[in-house]
Amino acid sequence: MKKISLLFLFAFLVNTIKAQTVDELKKELAKKNSEIGKLQGEANAIQGKIDQFPGWKYGAFGTFGMNVSGFNNWYAQGAPNTSAGNIGIVGSGYANLDEDKYFWRNSLNVNLSWVKNDNTDISTDSDSFNGTNDVFTLSSLYGYKLSDKLAVSALGEYRTTLINNFNDPGYLDIGAGITWTPIKNLVVVFHPLNYNWVFASTNNIFVSSAGTKIFADYTTKFGAVNYKSNLSAFQSYRSTDFSNWAWINSFGYTLWKGIGLGFEFGLRKSKQEALKNTLITIPAATFNTVDNKLQSYWLFGINYSI
Repeated sequence: MKKISLLFLFAFLVNTIKAQTVDELKKELAKKNSEIGKLQGEANAIQGKIDQFPGWKYGAFGTFGMNVSGFNNWYAQGAPNTSAGNIGIVGSGYANLDEDKYFWRNSLNVNLSWVKNDNTDISTDSDSFNGTNDVFTLSSLYGYKLSDKLAVSALGEYRTTLINNFNDPGYLDIGAGITWTPIKNLVVVFHPLNYNWVFASTNNIFVSSAGTKIFADYTTKFGAVNYKSNLSAFQSYRSTDFSNWAWINSFGYTLWKGIGLGFEFGLRKSKQEALKNTLITIPAATFNTVDNKLQSYWLFGINYSI
């Protein structure tokens, strides 16, 4: 009986020592985390001072999403032999120069995706990845500062597709006007002197014209979250049929060493593009009869930031 009592006493002492050890380790961990938080705050403050200095500032982050599958003799589904997949790549980057008297801001956005759905029992079925999302936008904005928030500016922007129908259509905007920078990292452009060149094989639909260019870009970082929002709109003086706009938003959440999760969505309207697509099935369609639906896309996947 005495041995059993000693055994229980020993087990109790061991558990007590373990509990004390765990509590001590937790207190030590909390202390270290507090020190890390303090050091991180000091590092962020130093980085903020560095960011305020003139000179080039660079940044980029992108999202990669992929889903592939293959079935062989899987009789539970209607097509037992299939090969399918979806691959998407999104990239956003910027290179900005901010001096006392002028600034030069450059940005790039790319969104490409491919999809495959091959029924291997059908010889005529496509076994290739076909492009779906297809966006390429490059812009360059130069401004001479009139004050801390206003500048006279010139903008060049090019938009097209890369996978299919490269430069058909392609849009090139070149214009001048005023740029407003109300807060850090937000740029709003109003260019009433702008010409929108449209490159396309169907010139009766895609027409170049003069108009007003409105452009807004916001790029920032909230802790581990990268965010970029870009609005590009053109209002034609010739006809609203030749106007268009696009709004793209990109998010990147960093989990470890630049790797994390990313999400991007985009909205767009273009009556010229809507008419071109409608004429495939309705040859008699015109600008007056076409249904100019809102275009959209989204992508979620693994993100990497620089």
